[in-house]
Amino acid sequence: MKKQIMIPVLLIISFLLAITPLSAQIDKMKDLMEDEMTAEEEGISTLRFIDALNGQPVDDATILIDKIGAFTSDGLGRIRFESPTEDAVYAFKFSKNGYITANYSFEVIVGTIFYNRFTVSPIIDVGSIRIVLEWDHRPDDLDLHLQKTGSYHISYRDLVASNDGVARLDRDAMKGYGPETITINNVDDNAEYLCFVHDFSNKNDPKSKVLSKAKARILVYGEGQLLHVYEINEVQKGNTWNVFRIAKGWFVTENEVKKVR
Repeated sequence: MKKQIMIPVLLIISFLLAITPLSAQIDKMKDLMEDEMTAEEEGISTLRFIDALNGQPVDDATILIDKIGAFTSDGLGRIRFESPTEDAVYAFKFSKNGYITANYSFEVIVGTIFYNRFTVSPIIDVGSIRIVLEWDHRPDDLDLHLQKTGSYHISYRDLVASNDGVARLDRDAMKGYGPETITINNVDDNAEYLCFVHDFSNKNDPKSKVLSKAKARILVYGEGQLLHVYEINEVQKGNTWNVFRIAKGWFVTENEVKKVR
């Protein structure tokens, strides 16, 4: 009798595991719709803050928005405030114990915040960098890659960690939004690295424009701050985005979408 019961239980568990990523995507889409409706109907804007390592909301963070005010994120990792009436770019600071204090900005266009989700990073060691990929709901699966010339290639479909443990894929996302995160400990100043993003959902369509329309951006944390933000250029054909290189300790911007089969 126990064996007969075990099979349905295993099937149920397998089903729940299979639908978990889809459920997470639906939740994020509901959040987005709620934010848009609140802005339109009540004149209230929302910013959301997500942990780079686990993808969970970050609560009890302090947010200081220039010319607007100070706020504390709630249990859903969000702050809400009266929607700005002036279209502009608004700068703000994020801070919380255990996280890197960083400066960000959001843009208001026709009373709507263009992008209201921000992935924040727990503190990392001196000499380390953390690379975070975030994007919109489409495509489902963007893959973050980091190659060290003559050494390792970190990504979900290659190595999830280098043999020496110096670099690792902290988080993979396969149902839109991200974050997808790679951390490098002790960056080698004598080496060269390449960071790129591959549109796995459209891997067989090198002429696709989905990647360039994904609102994809890369955030690079290090030295106790947000070092760089890279945003993809729109209306380009291709399924691979070469974002930047690190050459002997220097960041070199590439920001080129390429057609790769």
